[in-house]
Amino acid sequence: MLAAGLSARKNWYTLKGFRVRTQRHYRKYQDAANQGAVEVLKEISIYIEFAVVAVFAFFYSLISGRLEKLPVSAPIVFVLVGLLLGPLGLGWFRGDVSRETFRVLVDITLVLILFIDAASSNTSVLRSAFRIPTRMLLLGLPGSIALGGLVAWLLFDSLSLYECAILGTILAATDAALGKAVITNPDVPAPLREGLNSESGLNDGFCVPILLVFIALAMGQSGEGSDIRPLMLVAEEVGVGAMVGVVVVSVAAWLLKCSVRLGWISPVWIQIAVPAVAVSCFAIAQSIHGSGYIAAFVGGMFFGVLTGDSTHKLVMPGEGVAEALAMLTWLIFGIAVIGQIAPSFTWEIVLYSLLSLTVIRMLPVFISLAGTGESSVNKLFLGWFGPRGLASIVFAIMVFNANIPGSKTISAVVACTVAMSLILHGISANPLASRIGSKQADLGDGSTS
Repeated sequence: MLAAGLSARKNWYTLKGFRVRTQRHYRKYQDAANQGAVEVLKEISIYIEFAVVAVFAFFYSLISGRLEKLPVSAPIVFVLVGLLLGPLGLGWFRGDVSRETFRVLVDITLVLILFIDAASSNTSVLRSAFRIPTRMLLLGLPGSIALGGLVAWLLFDSLSLYECAILGTILAATDAALGKAVITNPDVPAPLREGLNSESGLNDGFCVPILLVFIALAMGQSGEGSDIRPLMLVAEEVGVGAMVGVVVVSVAAWLLKCSVRLGWISPVWIQIAVPAVAVSCFAIAQSIHGSGYIAAFVGGMFFGVLTGDSTHKLVMPGEGVAEALAMLTWLIFGIAVIGQIAPSFTWEIVLYSLLSLTVIRMLPVFISLAGTGESSVNKLFLGWFGPRGLASIVFAIMVFNANIPGSKTISAVVACTVAMSLILHGISANPLASRIGSKQADLGDGSTS
């Protein structure tokens, strides 16, 4: 009896253990199946996002020429579509792009635009009107940084003095991509167009070393060098960047001409050559502690001189690539940046953004152009068209990655300023360009005709 009872109890425990193990295995397989289903759904979601972007790009291309004549710029459309598709809108996109991925995308986009715009510039006009970008870079840019830092110090109690200087530097950089509507508009007098193009192409490179100095000061990592160290860093970044741009383009242009003469390069791969040269200028300069943005702009300008009448044909494919990347950049900006940061905008942030686009930029530029012979209308025009965009976004990511205490506030201000710049500069570009063009024609101003 006792033996039978023990045997029954043993069998019961064995059966119970089997059930427990079976349940564990079932849950394990069920969890694996659920995980697999999640992975499949994620993969499907990625392809849906690709499909949405591709379909949008196709339909936008169909009406792009028509939209260029309207007071709504392409970046405005892209950002608004991003907001619509992102977490604040329909929720089709998750908005979980990493900062590193976004920075690489922004860098490549900005580099291609800088290189191509510089290659397409009219150097003869620039030589005759060099005083405009020179004054704006050497006098207007430092003035904008100083005034921007001062206003930030007055408005934001949470930012230290160096963090205020960082914010002023980030938003002193203007964007060649957003200024394209003015730079390429034939209604704008050529000296003004070339002046704005050169300033927007070069000031990013000037701002990088200044920004690095203020970041180091904010992190408490400087103080042992002399007062001349920041100036030496600026000179090093600008000098190395310019040298790399000239050397890389000189070698690339010579090899390209040899390859074309020998018939070695195919019609397909010649379209890839120019974007590859632009990115090479940037990457090589960055890797040896130079300014990649200066390298891209100087290299592009030198490329235009070396290639002459063939420049337009050579850079056209790269321009298409740059436009596609710009579209993707601004879509992500609307989805992942504005969608996440917009709820943190305060009245101080909005006020500073407005001042940054107006007084902080326009007053130093107006003063810097004193004695150049430019009319007050031209000075105000040059001061207004300093849109903030890709460069400011890159700089904000640099600051955020440095883990500076005020980086969240700085990022919110930059995002708000860029968003407002997209709208205000986008809707005012064509009307003001046409107005100043007709005004110059009526006045017959010899200094800008």
